[in-house]
Amino acid sequence: MAGDEGANGGGATIYHNPRCSTSRRALELLRENGIEPTIIRYLDTPPTVEELRTLIADAGLTPRQAVRVKEQEFTDLGLLGVDDDELLAAMVAHPRLIERPFVVTPKGTRLARPTSAVEDIL
Repeated sequence: MAGDEGANGGGATIYHNPRCSTSRRALELLRENGIEPTIIRYLDTPPTVEELRTLIADAGLTPRQAVRVKEQEFTDLGLLGVDDDELLAAMVAHPRLIERPFVVTPKGTRLARPTSAVEDIL
């Protein structure tokens, strides 16, 4: 995926927003378990539509479950009634709309809300 850099904790990746306390807690949980993941600051390096589609599907979610509906862009862009393709395109164009953090390990992908959701893929 975009932004991957070198070797990491067994292939772990976190789609991270350092300003988000939940994202910081998920990163801390990984490190407490001896995992130094690849950190993708998705606000700076958003995934492609296909990467995001895969990430969401691998987490067992729908695009609607992975969008931050309380972000102003969600309302401003009129995303309430759009289909999944339009929603994914909006999320990539406006990455603040992507719920965070997503964590990927060789054991699976989880949206770390709550943070404890990551524990079963460590």
